[in-house]
Amino acid sequence: MIALLIAGGFSLLYSLLLTPLFVRGFNRLRWGQPIRVDGPKEHEVKRGTPTMGGLIFLSGSVIAYFVGKLVMGEQPSPSALLVILMAVGAGLVGFIDDFMKTRQQASAGLGGWAKIVGQVVIAVSFAVLGIQFANDAGITPVSTHISVFRDLPFDFMTFGPIIGVGLVIIWVMVIVTATTNAVNVTDGLDGLAAGAAIFAFGAYLIIGFWQAAQSCASTASEPGCYEVRDPMDLAVIAAAFLGGVGGFLWWNTNPAHVFMGDTGSMGIGGAIAALAIVSRTEVLLILIGGLFIIETGSVILQRLYFKVTHGKRIFLMSPIHHHFELKGWAEVTVVVRFWIIAALFVIAGVGAFYGEWLLQQP
Repeated sequence: MIALLIAGGFSLLYSLLLTPLFVRGFNRLRWGQPIRVDGPKEHEVKRGTPTMGGLIFLSGSVIAYFVGKLVMGEQPSPSALLVILMAVGAGLVGFIDDFMKTRQQASAGLGGWAKIVGQVVIAVSFAVLGIQFANDAGITPVSTHISVFRDLPFDFMTFGPIIGVGLVIIWVMVIVTATTNAVNVTDGLDGLAAGAAIFAFGAYLIIGFWQAAQSCASTASEPGCYEVRDPMDLAVIAAAFLGGVGGFLWWNTNPAHVFMGDTGSMGIGGAIAALAIVSRTEVLLILIGGLFIIETGSVILQRLYFKVTHGKRIFLMSPIHHHFELKGWAEVTVVVRFWIIAALFVIAGVGAFYGEWLLQQP
């Protein structure tokens, strides 16, 4: 519990106090944000705003986790280290994209398929490592089951070890690529993705803490107990990301002094995907990340409708946050209302998680 508070507090102060120093460095390196030429005209004033701010909260969150563990004299757990691997790996893919954009001063950086390849490499590494490192009870960080609130009875390994491992890898790839790209799509307005991510990390902090309190290892396998490896450590790393993104949001809210860039959005997406997988709540991510799904869905619907109708559009512009901007909503209005939507989805997700536990009780 104390490690959780240390990690969250340290990362919050790290992002809050050091962001201005990072911004000066980004300006010297000329890491300025290019703007889409077909985007809302109001966004032209954002051209040149320092980007790659994801480096700030990603570094702060990782350092904060290790500080919390060091102060408490605890060893880092495999589950939390895998979350860090995923977040940093996905953030690295985003950093390459951001770096190419700033060098070329164009909104097109790393190609779409190149991003997918990078995300797949990280996802495969995560999956392969995740089915290792079993604890004394034989529980590995990554399960071979599909999970909602906990593992479902269906096990990929029923198809044999080779096919089973392959299916686990594919399942992890789908979750990781979908989540990282969904958060990336959402990151289009000042503070939008950061605020929504704070709610998601808060959800996984609560879930990890509750799973630790109701762990089968500590409650003698009482009804509704959870078989999750290192649940309290997952709460610690979730707190570290929550604090890091929270401190960053102080500087990222409208008018933004710095953008997180693909470095940050993909890093956040990777962290959320990893937390969903190792906490055995993969399908529940549909609710916890509900806003991200809406944003991505708007892009998919727009493209499909455009092709089917030969040039017609459902939205004035996608992702859907730009549609409301072009409808005349102020940027701050769009962001705050979308935060509310994100919060409602998270409340529904955490409520469903707790409700399922209640149903397990005699």
